Amino acid sequence: MTDRAGLAEFLRARREALQPDDVGLPRGSRRRTAGLRREEVAALCHMSTDYYARLEQQRGPRPSAQMVGSIAQGLHLTLDERDHLFHLAGLPPPGRGSESEHVSPGMLRIFDRLVDTPAEIVTELGETLRQTPLAVALVGDLRRFTGPERSIVYRWFATPGARDLHPIDDHDRLSRFYASGLQSIAAMRGPSSRAASLATSLLGRSEEFAALWRDHHVGVMPEEVKRYRHPAVGLVEVNCQILQDPRQSHALLVYTAVPGTESYERLQLLGVVGTSAI
Repeated sequence: MTDRAGLAEFLRARREALQPDDVGLPRGSRRRTAGLRREEVAALCHMSTDYYARLEQQRGPRPSAQMVGSIAQGLHLTLDERDHLFHLAGLPPPGRGSESEHVSPGMLRIFDRLVDTPAEIVTELGETLRQTPLAVALVGDLRRFTGPERSIVYRWFATPGARDLHPIDDHDRLSRFYASGLQSIAAMRGPSSRAASLATSLLGRSEEFAALWRDHHVGVMPEEVKRYRHPAVGLVEVNCQILQDPRQSHALLVYTAVPGTESYERLQLLGVVGTSAI
């Protein structure tokens, strides 16, 4: 059963404990609300203000697991707080570890400050959980994919057009890197894991992947410099810095270009034209 009073009190307490700076929002000069406003939290949780307000007022239906997960992420809850929220809603909390998609508050705080930088948060299978606007402008909205196509590894070998953003000279190296990474993860997680299931699916769909899988080239490291063939601004070369969250098996990827280079100027241009240039 849903603990409506407990749920409302917990949501209100967490909302009032958050400051705009904590979630990458401007503070403004006329703020009187303690913590965040309801409409700000609703936007962070990707729901209507009315729906969120009803939860704080002990009204409305019991939220679904997907909705509770969105609220937990929008309020930047820790794993323990997320699980508590699910219990208050009368739902079993999701699992933790490698298959969890709940991004830690610490990683979100860093991500929220990268408003003028291409950055994304990905799972160990290359599923994009968060993207900054400039990342969307550079590579497109990667959160739109569903099913196995959420993984860049799967798209690389099985989805037509997935390689178009990269120069042809980089394709072989990237194929070896993606196959090597999936092979290592599948071995680490075991034959019943999502990684193993993804590999099995690709073995039946891609001869290239199957050949690389048989070669067992594990430990192939990514190149520090990534190259993208953007359809509007041309070739963009960026350095990729990686911050790992070992508890959740998530990685924050931050892409920067060397100041003074053509790639730097092209990223600046993308920051102006945004996704309309894709």
